[in-house]
Amino acid sequence: MRRRSSFAHAVLLLAAAALPLAAAQPWSTCGTSGKYAAGSTYESNLDSLSLTLRENASATPTLFATGVSGTAPNAVYGLLLCRGDLSSSDCADCGTNVWRDVGAACNRTKDAVLVYNQCYARFSDRGDFLASTNNSGEVSLLISGTNITSTDVAGYDRAVIELLNATVRYAVENSTMLFATGQRVGTDPGFRNIYSMAQCSPDLKPALCRTCLDDLVAKWFKEYFPLNGQGARVAGARCYLRSELGTFYTGSPNVHLPLDAGLTPAPAPGVVPVTTGGKSNSASKILVIVLPIVAVAVAIVAAISLFLWNARKKRRSPKAEHFSQHLADDTADDLEDVKSTLISLESLQVATDNFDESKKLGEGGFGAVYKGLLSGQEVAVKRLAKGSNQGLEELKNELVLVAKLHHRNLVRLVGFCLEEGEKLLVYEYMSNKSLDTVLFDEEQKRLLDWATRFRIIEGVARGLQYLHEDSQKKIVHRDMKASNVLLDADMNPKIGDFGLARLFGQDQTRDVTNRIVGTFGYMSPEYVMRGQYSTKSDVFSFGILVLEIVTGRRNTGPYLSEQNEDIISIVWRHWEEGNIIEMIDYSLGRNYPEAEVLKCINIGLTCVQQNPTDRPTMADIMVLLNSDATSTLPVPKARPTFLFNGSSSYSHHTSGSSGYSQSITQLSAR
Repeated sequence: MRRRSSFAHAVLLLAAAALPLAAAQPWSTCGTSGKYAAGSTYESNLDSLSLTLRENASATPTLFATGVSGTAPNAVYGLLLCRGDLSSSDCADCGTNVWRDVGAACNRTKDAVLVYNQCYARFSDRGDFLASTNNSGEVSLLISGTNITSTDVAGYDRAVIELLNATVRYAVENSTMLFATGQRVGTDPGFRNIYSMAQCSPDLKPALCRTCLDDLVAKWFKEYFPLNGQGARVAGARCYLRSELGTFYTGSPNVHLPLDAGLTPAPAPGVVPVTTGGKSNSASKILVIVLPIVAVAVAIVAAISLFLWNARKKRRSPKAEHFSQHLADDTADDLEDVKSTLISLESLQVATDNFDESKKLGEGGFGAVYKGLLSGQEVAVKRLAKGSNQGLEELKNELVLVAKLHHRNLVRLVGFCLEEGEKLLVYEYMSNKSLDTVLFDEEQKRLLDWATRFRIIEGVARGLQYLHEDSQKKIVHRDMKASNVLLDADMNPKIGDFGLARLFGQDQTRDVTNRIVGTFGYMSPEYVMRGQYSTKSDVFSFGILVLEIVTGRRNTGPYLSEQNEDIISIVWRHWEEGNIIEMIDYSLGRNYPEAEVLKCINIGLTCVQQNPTDRPTMADIMVLLNSDATSTLPVPKARPTFLFNGSSSYSHHTSGSSGYSQSITQLSAR
């Protein structure tokens, strides 16, 4: 469920003469979540984040950056999107303006949106808007002062909408940055040209970008701008639409529409009027010359395309063909998302030194994972065992799902390859590998101070909340565990391995399967016993993970030597006896806020309640993690029951140390 933005829909009437569009002062809208004090930790984090976003956005080709600075309750979340036609230095200049104005623009209100001619910025003490794909934080701006005076107002409105629609199509279909500009020549006798711009945040998939922009176009005159002004724009966190009677972007327009045949304006200076009617001799001569040339060119292109298609078809292995047929069974949008990330085998061979052993990060049940350097970017390449169909369905599932997911706490899919029998998935490289390699190592775990552990807990919770509630599809991960939480260079967590994940309908609450897959010790009782899985199954796994992070103990294995008890039983017993401090990881010493640690244990025990209805949702958990009030914490209703002890049988368990490899456990439902 997507949350409605706390921002009121703002329509600001701007006098063009008094405040030109090139002014450096921002247009802003401010939320209601409270203020921060001058010199506070929150303000320090805000300053730091705004400068970081400036550096990151101006350093990337997409001119876009998101981020977070600090930890709750002083965490600040932010987004900066520069106009797609700007240079890196122009984007940096706008970022400097954001840093300068962000405090004063909203009088130190935590929720703040700033809109400039060159960029859009948003900051908040809540990160929901970064995870959501809706266009929250919208600011609508209308230039007033001189309205359209043509008697054909409807014709002018139609001309604007047609230009906006054409610009949207180009941005979605022809631009990797999801950005386009447009121009319509002489559409009204009083005004020579109309100029347009359409842009989405580049982390959106084209289909979501199209939906966002189409929604703005549909509401353009109906809701946003009842007046026929000279220009207008709607800017939001996900998409941005703009139309004016004067040029406001650099370079030539991507879309150039001719004179509307239904209008009769004077031609603009330097623009040759488009001939209509087709009766002139010159026009006929041009057609006689051009049409045969076009026909021949089309024939040549078609022949070359057919030749290349046949050549590729011959090179493809039967298994790759089989896999592609599987993909074709999915929806068109799924297939289009997947196609956009195709990488050649040759590129990946170069990136990994032809899969050299020295590049291997780990070995899993379905193959190895290699480190590579692809176009200057470090990547992790998951390579399924060649000649085996094992894991094919899981790979297909992961490929289609991850292509739809975009969140800072989910591992990003860079691309995939299916050539010459190879089945390869390419992910962003996570330099600190997986959480289990750090948390359960006697030396490495000392790198995890309490602030880092709490950030990991909060980040995993945020990622799961996105999967369950805020992503385009409702998704149950089904294999949430420490080895599937990867850590970047700053120890920020990202959830990986979606081979076992399942899509849910928006109104669906649970499903049943006869094939129980997952990892021993993390699976919920109702899943193991009856094959029932839901978002509450992930909540159970998250509870186990929280207890592991706090105690530094695995939920299975030789660490559990206290009367052969499982981790839930041990923590619960200490909880009841009031000596839970004894369970906290010794490597932390006493360097932790006791109340916050106890809060996490409380949340963990509530998550592993046997009855799914007694477990909180991930949205509830995020509220609890960010709350200072201990009185609001739920009390676990009963001692959780762990189904199996160390002697329980299961068919097989494979896992890798890379954090990108899949771990599969199959049990027979009882």
